[in-house]
Amino acid sequence: MFIQTEQTPNPATLKFIPGRAVMDKGTADFPAPSPGASPLADRLFAVDGVARVFLGSDFISVTKDEAREWTSLKPMVLGAIMEHFTSGAPAVAEAGGEDGEFSEADGEVVAQIKELLDTRVRPAVAQDGGDIVFRRYEEGIVYLRMQGSCSGCPSSSATLKVGIENMLKHYIPEIREVRPAE
Repeated sequence: MFIQTEQTPNPATLKFIPGRAVMDKGTADFPAPSPGASPLADRLFAVDGVARVFLGSDFISVTKDEAREWTSLKPMVLGAIMEHFTSGAPAVAEAGGEDGEFSEADGEVVAQIKELLDTRVRPAVAQDGGDIVFRRYEEGIVYLRMQGSCSGCPSSSATLKVGIENMLKHYIPEIREVRPAE
């Protein structure tokens, strides 16, 4: 098994590409250990220095803590990923979907928001080892959560405000602002 690695805009995060599907549907973000939720994340968190794990369709983003360097951590992470895939265990124990919060009256606007995120934003963000998730919409304000390498990335605020906000406002006049979701 050959696992490729790529740098991300977040220097604390590397993107690992195992050459096979990681998640059949959706993504999973583990900002901290969550024993039993993901056999793959459990293996990665067992590596000293792993601070966050994000699972995408065909990649894994791993964020290290500040005390560790990638030169010593990367081989251990690669080993944990390889062990996981040879074990045959699933990446996550149970996949759950989140639709976000919005009023029924805003259903059409939210459908447009999700369509734009899915077709124009998420593919670009996934290339950098992350994801963006719709959390809620209220009174013209869209709340989005950055995940994976995008979470904590120095340029994530600019991505939200300049890139995503401008695009959504262009296509959907009802949108006044985009904010990060807590």
